Amino acid sequence: MAPMLRLYNTLTGAKETFAPIDPEHVRIYACGPTVYDAAHIGNARPIIVFDLLFRLLRRLYGPEHVTYARNVTDVDDKINARAAERGITIRELTDGTLAQFHRDVRDLGVLMPEDVNVAGERPRFVEPRATDHIAEMVAMIDALVRSGHAYVAEDHVLFDVPSMPDYGGLSKRPLDEMEAGARVEVAPYKRSPLDFVLWKPAKPGEPSWPSPAGIAAPGRPGWHIECSAMSAKHLGQTFDIHAGGIDLIFPHHENEVAQSRCCFGTPVMANVWLHNGFLQVEGEKMSKSLGNFITIRDVLKDWPGEVVRLTMLKTHYRQPIDWTLRGLEESSRVLDRWYNVAGDAPAAHDIPEPVVDALCDDLNTPAAINELHRLGGAEAQPGALRAGAHLFGLLTRTRSSREQEAVAASGLDVAAVEALIADRRTARAAKDWAASDRARDALAAMGVAVKDNKDGTTTWTVAR
Repeated sequence: MAPMLRLYNTLTGAKETFAPIDPEHVRIYACGPTVYDAAHIGNARPIIVFDLLFRLLRRLYGPEHVTYARNVTDVDDKINARAAERGITIRELTDGTLAQFHRDVRDLGVLMPEDVNVAGERPRFVEPRATDHIAEMVAMIDALVRSGHAYVAEDHVLFDVPSMPDYGGLSKRPLDEMEAGARVEVAPYKRSPLDFVLWKPAKPGEPSWPSPAGIAAPGRPGWHIECSAMSAKHLGQTFDIHAGGIDLIFPHHENEVAQSRCCFGTPVMANVWLHNGFLQVEGEKMSKSLGNFITIRDVLKDWPGEVVRLTMLKTHYRQPIDWTLRGLEESSRVLDRWYNVAGDAPAAHDIPEPVVDALCDDLNTPAAINELHRLGGAEAQPGALRAGAHLFGLLTRTRSSREQEAVAASGLDVAAVEALIADRRTARAAKDWAASDRARDALAAMGVAVKDNKDGTTTWTVAR
Protein backbone atom coordinates (compact mmCIF):
# COMPACT_ATOMS: atom_id res chain seq x y z
CA MET A 1 0.00 0.00 0.00
CA ALA A 2 1.42 3.38 -1.03
CA PRO A 3 2.42 5.78 1.79
CA MET A 4 -0.08 8.53 2.56
CA LEU A 5 0.98 11.81 0.96
CA ARG A 6 0.16 14.96 2.90
CA LEU A 7 0.63 18.43 1.40
CA TYR A 8 0.16 21.94 2.75
CA ASN A 9 -2.62 23.52 0.69
CA THR A 10 -2.44 27.31 0.36
CA LEU A 11 -6.11 27.31 -0.62
CA THR A 12 -7.26 25.87 2.72
CA GLY A 13 -4.31 26.93 4.88
CA ALA A 14 -3.85 23.40 6.19
CA LYS A 15 -1.86 20.23 5.62
CA GLU A 16 -4.14 17.69 3.96
CA THR A 17 -4.07 14.11 2.80
CA PHE A 18 -3.64 14.17 -0.96
CA ALA A 19 -6.50 12.48 -2.81
CA PRO A 20 -6.13 12.72 -6.59
CA ILE A 21 -9.20 13.28 -8.72
CA ASP A 22 -8.21 10.18 -10.67
CA PRO A 23 -5.44 7.96 -9.23
CA GLU A 24 -4.90 6.66 -12.75
CA HIS A 25 -4.05 10.16 -13.95
CA VAL A 26 -2.51 12.52 -11.39
CA ARG A 27 -2.04 16.01 -12.83
CA ILE A 28 0.28 18.82 -11.70
CA TYR A 29 0.92 22.28 -13.18
CA ALA A 30 3.82 24.57 -12.29
CA CYS A 31 4.50 28.09 -13.46
CA GLY A 32 7.72 28.08 -15.48
CA PRO A 33 10.08 30.75 -16.81
CA THR A 34 9.42 34.03 -18.58
CA VAL A 35 12.12 33.76 -21.22
CA TYR A 36 13.50 37.29 -21.51
CA ASP A 37 16.81 36.79 -19.68
CA ALA A 38 18.93 34.14 -17.97
CA ALA A 39 17.13 32.50 -15.05
CA HIS A 40 18.45 33.50 -11.62
CA ILE A 41 19.12 31.17 -8.72
CA GLY A 42 15.77 32.05 -7.13
CA ASN A 43 14.04 30.72 -10.25
CA ALA A 44 15.81 27.41 -9.70
CA ARG A 45 14.09 26.76 -6.39
CA PRO A 46 10.56 25.95 -7.67
CA ILE A 47 12.06 24.08 -10.62
CA ILE A 48 14.03 21.79 -8.28
CA VAL A 49 11.34 21.47 -5.59
CA PHE A 50 8.51 20.58 -7.95
CA ASP A 51 10.78 18.28 -9.94
CA LEU A 52 11.17 16.36 -6.68
CA LEU A 53 7.38 16.34 -6.23
CA PHE A 54 7.01 14.99 -9.78
CA ARG A 55 9.52 12.23 -8.99
CA LEU A 56 7.68 11.37 -5.77
CA LEU A 57 4.26 11.23 -7.46
CA ARG A 58 5.71 8.98 -10.17
CA ARG A 59 7.04 6.70 -7.45
CA LEU A 60 3.70 6.62 -5.57
CA TYR A 61 1.28 6.30 -8.49
CA GLY A 62 3.44 4.90 -11.30
CA PRO A 63 5.32 6.82 -14.03
CA GLU A 64 2.57 6.30 -16.59
CA HIS A 65 -0.09 7.76 -14.27
CA VAL A 66 1.34 11.25 -13.64
CA THR A 67 1.29 14.23 -16.01
CA TYR A 68 3.37 17.33 -15.30
CA ALA A 69 2.91 20.61 -17.17
CA ARG A 70 5.43 23.43 -16.73
CA ASN A 71 4.67 26.42 -18.92
CA VAL A 72 6.90 28.86 -20.78
CA THR A 73 5.87 32.52 -20.98
CA ASP A 74 7.13 33.81 -24.31
CA VAL A 75 4.90 36.87 -24.78
CA ASP A 76 5.44 39.64 -22.23
CA ASP A 77 6.32 43.34 -21.90
CA LYS A 78 9.82 42.47 -20.62
CA ILE A 79 10.40 40.23 -23.62
CA ASN A 80 9.37 42.97 -26.03
CA ALA A 81 11.63 45.51 -24.33
CA ARG A 82 14.65 43.19 -24.17
CA ALA A 83 14.36 42.17 -27.83
CA ALA A 84 14.19 45.83 -28.87
CA GLU A 85 17.18 46.61 -26.65
CA ARG A 86 19.26 43.88 -28.29
CA GLY A 87 18.04 44.60 -31.81
CA ILE A 88 16.81 41.05 -32.41
CA THR A 89 13.42 39.52 -33.08
CA ILE A 90 11.25 38.43 -30.20
CA ARG A 91 11.40 34.82 -31.39
CA GLU A 92 15.20 34.93 -31.52
CA LEU A 93 15.25 36.20 -27.95
CA THR A 94 12.77 33.69 -26.57
CA ASP A 95 14.24 30.69 -28.42
CA GLY A 96 17.76 31.51 -27.27
CA THR A 97 16.74 32.21 -23.69
CA LEU A 98 14.66 29.03 -23.52
CA ALA A 99 17.57 26.97 -24.84
CA GLN A 100 19.80 28.42 -22.11
CA PHE A 101 17.15 27.68 -19.49
CA HIS A 102 16.98 24.06 -20.67
CA ARG A 103 20.77 23.72 -20.40
CA ASP A 104 20.71 25.20 -16.92
CA VAL A 105 17.95 23.04 -15.46
CA ARG A 106 19.25 19.87 -17.08
CA ASP A 107 22.59 20.52 -15.39
CA LEU A 108 20.63 20.80 -12.12
CA GLY A 109 19.46 17.22 -12.60
CA VAL A 110 15.88 18.23 -13.36
CA LEU A 111 13.81 15.76 -15.37
CA MET A 112 12.94 16.94 -18.87
CA PRO A 113 10.18 15.83 -21.26
CA GLU A 114 12.59 13.68 -23.26
CA ASP A 115 13.58 11.85 -20.06
CA VAL A 116 10.09 10.61 -19.23
CA ASN A 117 7.87 10.70 -22.33
CA VAL A 118 7.32 7.41 -24.15
CA ALA A 119 6.49 7.30 -27.85
CA GLY A 120 2.92 6.23 -28.51
CA GLU A 121 1.77 6.95 -24.94
CA ARG A 122 0.13 9.94 -23.30
CA PRO A 123 2.78 12.60 -22.60
CA ARG A 124 4.00 12.51 -19.03
CA PHE A 125 5.69 15.93 -19.15
CA VAL A 126 4.57 18.82 -21.33
CA GLU A 127 6.15 22.25 -21.63
CA PRO A 128 3.54 24.45 -23.34
CA ARG A 129 4.55 27.83 -24.75
CA ALA A 130 2.11 30.72 -24.42
CA THR A 131 2.36 31.73 -28.09
CA ASP A 132 1.24 28.24 -29.13
CA HIS A 133 -2.00 28.62 -27.17
CA ILE A 134 -3.42 31.95 -28.33
CA ALA A 135 -6.53 30.27 -29.78
CA GLU A 136 -7.31 28.70 -26.40
CA MET A 137 -6.87 32.06 -24.67
CA VAL A 138 -9.17 33.82 -27.15
CA ALA A 139 -11.83 31.14 -26.66
CA MET A 140 -11.70 31.57 -22.87
CA ILE A 141 -11.90 35.36 -23.14
CA ASP A 142 -14.91 35.14 -25.45
CA ALA A 143 -16.62 32.80 -22.99
CA LEU A 144 -15.95 35.16 -20.08
CA VAL A 145 -17.41 38.11 -22.01
CA ARG A 146 -20.53 36.12 -22.94
CA SER A 147 -21.07 35.08 -19.31
CA GLY A 148 -20.76 38.65 -18.01
CA HIS A 149 -17.48 38.07 -16.16
CA ALA A 150 -15.47 40.23 -18.59
CA TYR A 151 -16.09 43.37 -20.62
CA VAL A 152 -14.58 45.34 -23.50
CA ALA A 153 -13.21 48.85 -22.97
CA GLU A 154 -11.00 50.83 -25.37
CA ASP A 155 -9.87 47.70 -27.24
CA HIS A 156 -9.03 45.98 -23.96
CA VAL A 157 -10.86 43.04 -22.43
CA LEU A 158 -10.92 43.15 -18.64
CA PHE A 159 -12.04 40.65 -16.05
CA ASP A 160 -14.86 42.04 -13.91
CA VAL A 161 -13.62 41.16 -10.41
CA PRO A 162 -16.83 42.20 -8.55
CA SER A 163 -18.70 39.65 -10.67
CA MET A 164 -16.97 36.93 -8.62
CA PRO A 165 -18.15 37.33 -5.00
CA ASP A 166 -15.46 35.07 -3.46
CA TYR A 167 -12.52 36.57 -5.34
CA GLY A 168 -9.50 36.58 -3.01
CA GLY A 169 -10.09 33.12 -1.57
CA LEU A 170 -6.62 31.86 -2.45
CA SER A 171 -4.61 34.81 -1.12
CA LYS A 172 -7.04 35.40 1.78
CA ARG A 173 -7.18 39.12 1.01
CA PRO A 174 -10.42 41.00 1.80
CA LEU A 175 -11.89 42.72 -1.23
CA ASP A 176 -11.96 46.19 0.35
CA GLU A 177 -8.25 45.98 1.27
CA MET A 178 -7.35 44.92 -2.27
CA GLU A 179 -9.40 47.77 -3.71
CA ALA A 180 -7.63 50.29 -1.47
CA GLY A 181 -4.24 48.95 -2.53
CA ALA A 182 -5.15 49.02 -6.22
CA ARG A 183 -6.20 52.67 -6.35
CA VAL A 184 -2.91 53.88 -7.83
CA GLU A 185 -2.99 55.18 -11.40
CA VAL A 186 -6.15 53.23 -12.17
CA ALA A 187 -6.86 53.14 -15.92
CA PRO A 188 -9.96 55.26 -16.63
CA TYR A 189 -11.60 52.47 -18.63
CA LYS A 190 -11.70 50.09 -15.65
CA ARG A 191 -15.05 49.63 -13.91
CA SER A 192 -13.27 48.57 -10.70
CA PRO A 193 -9.66 49.25 -9.70
CA LEU A 194 -9.24 45.48 -9.17
CA ASP A 195 -10.27 44.53 -12.72
CA PHE A 196 -7.37 43.01 -14.60
CA VAL A 197 -6.44 42.73 -18.27
CA LEU A 198 -7.27 39.61 -20.26
CA TRP A 199 -6.40 41.14 -23.64
CA LYS A 200 -4.87 44.43 -24.74
CA PRO A 201 -4.07 46.22 -27.99
CA ALA A 202 -0.59 45.64 -29.37
CA LYS A 203 1.78 48.52 -29.89
CA PRO A 204 3.61 48.93 -33.22
CA GLY A 205 6.34 46.29 -33.55
CA GLU A 206 4.89 44.04 -30.87
CA PRO A 207 3.60 40.54 -31.63
CA SER A 208 -0.14 40.56 -32.20
CA TRP A 209 -3.05 38.28 -33.06
CA PRO A 210 -6.71 38.75 -34.09
CA SER A 211 -8.56 39.98 -31.02
CA PRO A 212 -11.50 38.35 -29.23
CA ALA A 213 -14.87 39.88 -28.35
CA GLY A 214 -15.35 41.62 -31.69
CA ILE A 215 -12.39 44.01 -31.25
CA ALA A 216 -11.17 45.08 -34.69
CA ALA A 217 -7.61 46.00 -33.76
CA PRO A 218 -5.09 43.15 -33.30
CA GLY A 219 -3.77 42.62 -29.81
CA ARG A 220 -2.10 40.24 -27.40
CA PRO A 221 -3.01 38.45 -24.19
CA GLY A 222 -2.50 39.67 -20.66
CA TRP A 223 -0.27 37.72 -18.32
CA HIS A 224 -2.71 35.64 -16.29
CA ILE A 225 -4.92 34.16 -19.01
CA GLU A 226 -2.12 32.03 -20.49
CA CYS A 227 -1.85 29.67 -17.51
CA SER A 228 -5.61 29.19 -17.33
CA ALA A 229 -5.73 28.30 -21.02
CA MET A 230 -2.67 26.01 -21.01
CA SER A 231 -3.57 24.12 -17.84
CA ALA A 232 -7.11 23.52 -19.10
CA LYS A 233 -5.87 22.20 -22.42
CA HIS A 234 -3.24 19.85 -21.02
CA LEU A 235 -4.66 18.90 -17.61
CA GLY A 236 -8.39 19.64 -17.71
CA GLN A 237 -10.72 22.28 -16.32
CA THR A 238 -10.02 21.01 -12.78
CA PHE A 239 -6.81 19.23 -11.85
CA ASP A 240 -4.91 18.05 -8.80
CA ILE A 241 -1.99 20.35 -7.96
CA HIS A 242 -0.97 23.86 -9.01
CA ALA A 243 2.51 24.91 -7.89
CA GLY A 244 4.68 28.01 -7.98
CA GLY A 245 6.60 30.58 -5.97
CA ILE A 246 4.98 32.35 -3.03
CA ASP A 247 5.28 35.65 -4.91
CA LEU A 248 2.76 34.36 -7.47
CA ILE A 249 -0.13 33.84 -5.04
CA PHE A 250 -1.36 37.37 -5.69
CA PRO A 251 -2.19 38.54 -8.22
CA HIS A 252 -1.18 35.82 -10.70
CA HIS A 253 -2.62 32.70 -9.13
CA GLU A 254 -5.62 34.52 -7.68
CA ASN A 255 -6.46 35.77 -11.16
CA GLU A 256 -5.93 32.34 -12.71
CA VAL A 257 -8.50 30.96 -10.27
CA ALA A 258 -10.97 33.70 -11.15
CA GLN A 259 -10.64 33.23 -14.91
CA SER A 260 -10.82 29.45 -14.85
CA ARG A 261 -13.66 29.06 -12.37
CA CYS A 262 -15.82 31.72 -14.02
CA CYS A 263 -15.14 30.40 -17.52
CA PHE A 264 -15.83 26.74 -16.77
CA GLY A 265 -18.29 27.08 -13.88
CA THR A 266 -16.16 24.91 -11.59
CA PRO A 267 -15.85 25.25 -7.78
CA VAL A 268 -12.04 25.12 -7.93
CA MET A 269 -9.31 25.35 -10.56
CA ALA A 270 -6.91 23.03 -8.74
CA ASN A 271 -7.60 21.09 -5.56
CA VAL A 272 -4.18 21.72 -4.02
CA TRP A 273 -2.01 24.84 -4.28
CA LEU A 274 1.67 24.59 -3.33
CA HIS A 275 3.99 27.58 -2.94
CA ASN A 276 7.71 27.67 -2.19
CA GLY A 277 9.29 30.36 -0.03
CA PHE A 278 11.56 33.23 -1.00
CA LEU A 279 15.32 33.03 -1.55
CA GLN A 280 17.84 35.59 -0.33
CA VAL A 281 21.62 35.69 -0.81
CA GLU A 282 23.95 35.86 2.20
CA GLY A 283 21.16 37.33 4.31
CA GLU A 284 20.03 39.97 1.80
CA LYS A 285 17.35 40.14 -0.85
CA MET A 286 18.84 39.33 -4.25
CA SER A 287 19.10 42.50 -6.30
CA LYS A 288 21.21 43.80 -9.15
CA SER A 289 21.63 47.07 -7.26
CA LEU A 290 23.22 45.17 -4.35
CA GLY A 291 25.54 43.29 -6.68
CA ASN A 292 24.33 39.89 -5.45
CA PHE A 293 22.16 38.94 -8.42
CA ILE A 294 23.21 35.40 -9.37
CA THR A 295 22.07 33.42 -12.38
CA ILE A 296 21.84 29.64 -12.44
CA ARG A 297 24.65 29.62 -15.00
CA ASP A 298 26.86 31.73 -12.71
CA VAL A 299 26.51 29.13 -9.95
CA LEU A 300 27.04 26.19 -12.29
CA LYS A 301 30.37 27.65 -13.42
CA ASP A 302 31.76 26.89 -9.97
CA TRP A 303 29.58 24.11 -8.57
CA PRO A 304 28.26 20.79 -9.90
CA GLY A 305 24.50 20.78 -10.40
CA GLU A 306 23.94 18.20 -7.68
CA VAL A 307 25.64 20.47 -5.10
CA VAL A 308 23.23 23.23 -6.08
CA ARG A 309 20.32 20.80 -5.92
CA LEU A 310 21.19 19.48 -2.46
CA THR A 311 21.70 23.02 -1.17
CA MET A 312 18.19 23.92 -2.32
CA LEU A 313 16.62 20.84 -0.77
CA LYS A 314 18.26 21.13 2.65
CA THR A 315 15.66 23.78 3.51
CA HIS A 316 11.96 22.87 3.56
CA TYR A 317 10.33 24.26 0.45
CA ARG A 318 7.84 26.46 2.30
CA GLN A 319 10.52 28.17 4.38
CA PRO A 320 12.69 31.08 3.18
CA ILE A 321 16.17 29.99 2.15
CA ASP A 322 19.41 31.88 2.62
CA TRP A 323 21.75 31.11 -0.28
CA THR A 324 25.30 31.14 1.06
CA LEU A 325 28.78 30.03 0.07
CA ARG A 326 28.96 28.13 3.34
CA GLY A 327 25.83 26.18 2.43
CA LEU A 328 27.29 25.18 -0.94
CA GLU A 329 30.55 24.08 0.67
CA GLU A 330 28.67 21.97 3.20
CA SER A 331 26.63 20.32 0.44
CA SER A 332 29.80 19.55 -1.50
CA ARG A 333 31.33 17.85 1.55
CA VAL A 334 28.17 15.84 2.15
CA LEU A 335 28.07 14.60 -1.42
CA ASP A 336 31.77 13.70 -1.36
CA ARG A 337 31.11 11.60 1.73
CA TRP A 338 28.05 9.94 0.22
CA TYR A 339 29.93 9.11 -2.96
CA ASN A 340 32.70 7.54 -0.91
CA VAL A 341 30.14 5.41 0.94
CA ALA A 342 28.07 4.46 -2.09
CA GLY A 343 31.09 3.74 -4.28
CA ASP A 344 30.08 1.54 -7.20
CA ALA A 345 27.33 -0.22 -5.24
CA PRO A 346 24.15 -0.72 -7.28
CA ALA A 347 21.07 1.02 -5.94
CA ALA A 348 18.84 -1.10 -3.72
CA HIS A 349 15.69 -2.37 -5.41
CA ASP A 350 13.43 -0.39 -3.08
CA ILE A 351 13.90 3.18 -1.90
CA PRO A 352 14.19 3.13 1.91
CA GLU A 353 10.77 3.67 3.48
CA PRO A 354 11.91 6.39 5.93
CA VAL A 355 13.08 8.53 2.98
CA VAL A 356 9.75 8.16 1.21
CA ASP A 357 7.79 8.68 4.44
CA ALA A 358 9.61 11.96 5.11
CA LEU A 359 8.92 13.21 1.61
CA CYS A 360 5.27 12.19 1.96
CA ASP A 361 5.04 14.60 4.90
CA ASP A 362 4.69 17.74 2.78
CA LEU A 363 8.03 17.16 1.03
CA ASN A 364 9.97 17.23 4.28
CA THR A 365 13.36 17.22 2.59
CA PRO A 366 15.38 18.04 5.75
CA ALA A 367 14.00 14.89 7.43
CA ALA A 368 14.61 12.82 4.30
CA ILE A 369 18.20 14.10 4.07
CA ASN A 370 18.74 13.19 7.72
CA GLU A 371 17.73 9.66 6.79
CA LEU A 372 20.27 9.69 3.94
CA HIS A 373 22.90 10.74 6.47
CA ARG A 374 21.93 7.73 8.59
CA LEU A 375 22.22 5.40 5.60
CA GLY A 376 25.71 6.75 4.97
CA GLY A 377 26.74 6.75 8.60
CA ALA A 378 28.55 4.28 10.84
CA GLU A 379 26.49 1.30 9.69
CA ALA A 380 26.66 2.32 6.06
CA GLN A 381 24.11 0.93 3.62
CA PRO A 382 25.58 1.98 0.26
CA GLY A 383 22.82 0.48 -1.91
CA ALA A 384 20.06 2.01 0.18
CA LEU A 385 21.87 5.37 0.25
CA ARG A 386 22.18 5.38 -3.52
CA ALA A 387 18.50 4.40 -3.95
CA GLY A 388 17.31 7.13 -1.58
CA ALA A 389 19.55 9.74 -3.17
CA HIS A 390 18.32 8.70 -6.60
CA LEU A 391 14.79 9.81 -5.66
CA PHE A 392 16.29 13.21 -4.85
CA GLY A 393 18.09 13.33 -8.20
CA LEU A 394 21.41 13.14 -6.34
CA LEU A 395 24.53 10.95 -6.68
CA THR A 396 24.22 11.31 -10.42
CA ARG A 397 27.41 13.26 -11.16
CA THR A 398 25.42 15.97 -12.91
CA ARG A 399 27.60 17.74 -15.46
CA SER A 400 27.11 19.66 -18.65
CA SER A 401 26.70 17.56 -21.77
CA ARG A 402 30.15 18.64 -22.97
CA GLU A 403 31.77 17.67 -19.68
CA GLN A 404 29.92 14.35 -19.61
CA GLU A 405 31.19 13.50 -23.08
CA ALA A 406 34.77 14.42 -22.14
CA VAL A 407 34.70 12.36 -18.94
CA ALA A 408 33.15 9.37 -20.71
CA ALA A 409 35.73 9.51 -23.49
CA SER A 410 38.59 9.70 -20.98
CA GLY A 411 37.64 6.50 -19.18
CA LEU A 412 38.37 8.18 -15.84
CA ASP A 413 37.33 6.67 -12.53
CA VAL A 414 35.17 9.61 -11.41
CA ALA A 415 34.90 8.37 -7.83
CA ALA A 416 38.70 8.22 -7.58
CA VAL A 417 39.00 11.74 -8.97
CA GLU A 418 36.48 13.10 -6.50
CA ALA A 419 38.20 11.29 -3.63
CA LEU A 420 41.54 12.89 -4.51
CA ILE A 421 39.90 16.31 -4.75
CA ALA A 422 38.33 15.76 -1.32
CA ASP A 423 41.75 14.74 0.07
CA ARG A 424 43.32 17.83 -1.43
CA ARG A 425 40.57 20.05 0.01
CA THR A 426 41.12 18.54 3.46
CA ALA A 427 44.90 19.00 3.18
CA ARG A 428 44.55 22.64 2.13
CA ALA A 429 42.19 23.32 5.03
CA ALA A 430 44.82 21.86 7.37
CA LYS A 431 47.60 23.84 5.60
CA ASP A 432 49.30 20.54 4.78
CA TRP A 433 50.73 21.82 1.53
CA ALA A 434 52.84 18.71 0.86
CA ALA A 435 49.77 16.47 0.98
CA SER A 436 47.86 18.97 -1.13
CA ASP A 437 50.61 18.93 -3.78
CA ARG A 438 50.68 15.13 -3.81
CA ALA A 439 46.95 14.99 -4.47
CA ARG A 440 47.23 17.59 -7.21
CA ASP A 441 50.13 15.71 -8.85
CA ALA A 442 48.11 12.49 -8.75
CA LEU A 443 45.21 14.26 -10.44
CA ALA A 444 47.50 15.73 -13.09
CA ALA A 445 48.89 12.25 -13.78
CA MET A 446 45.30 11.09 -14.41
CA GLY A 447 44.82 13.90 -16.92
CA VAL A 448 42.66 16.03 -14.66
CA ALA A 449 42.99 19.82 -14.54
CA VAL A 450 42.03 21.32 -11.18
CA LYS A 451 40.83 24.89 -10.80
CA ASP A 452 40.71 26.69 -7.45
CA ASN A 453 38.00 29.32 -7.68
CA LYS A 454 38.03 32.69 -5.97
CA ASP A 455 35.10 31.67 -3.77
CA GLY A 456 37.14 28.84 -2.28
CA THR A 457 35.61 26.04 -4.35
CA THR A 458 37.42 23.58 -6.60
CA THR A 459 36.26 22.36 -9.97
CA TRP A 460 37.89 19.97 -12.42
CA THR A 461 37.92 19.14 -16.08
CA VAL A 462 39.53 16.53 -18.31
CA ALA A 463 42.82 18.00 -19.51
CA ARG A 464 43.73 15.45 -22.13
